[in-house]
Amino acid sequence: LGEMRDLITELLESERLASGHAALHTEAVDLAALVRELVAAQWPDAGLSLQLNERLGPVLVDPMRMRLLLRNLIDNALRHSTGAPTPPVVSLSTDTEGQLQLSVRDFGPGVAEEHLPHLTEPFYRADSARQRTTGGFGLGLYLCKLVAQAHGGALRIRRAEPGLEVVASWPI
Repeated sequence: LGEMRDLITELLESERLASGHAALHTEAVDLAALVRELVAAQWPDAGLSLQLNERLGPVLVDPMRMRLLLRNLIDNALRHSTGAPTPPVVSLSTDTEGQLQLSVRDFGPGVAEEHLPHLTEPFYRADSARQRTTGGFGLGLYLCKLVAQAHGGALRIRRAEPGLEVVASWPI
């Protein structure tokens, strides 16, 4: 029942974001603090490495949707790096063009290059390293892409060898 509830919630949220029916409720948010709070509440013993630029100050975002984005990225990273020698890394910074960069990198097996362009498609599931038995519905990265786009940004995925890095970026 819990899985069905999660699937329905993700489907509804993805439809709201994709169709433009979801109004963002932006407010000034200290994203470094939001990351620390979420990690402490949901994954206190996961050993996640946090590399957060504390000097960013508050940025205008929808905090509920930022939590959704973070939960999906961190859940994916933890799920697909079980047994990896290095825990996932969550980082928050700005790039040279003034874009905010929120990235999550795992050190698991990663995925083949040919799957990368499809990972943000709804219900897409890549190779055997990311089978249905590892959980999820194939909507997490799709939702992350929609959240980044709703904030005027984008979602990029790259092979990190080992692992995978997903970066959400948007203008500050």
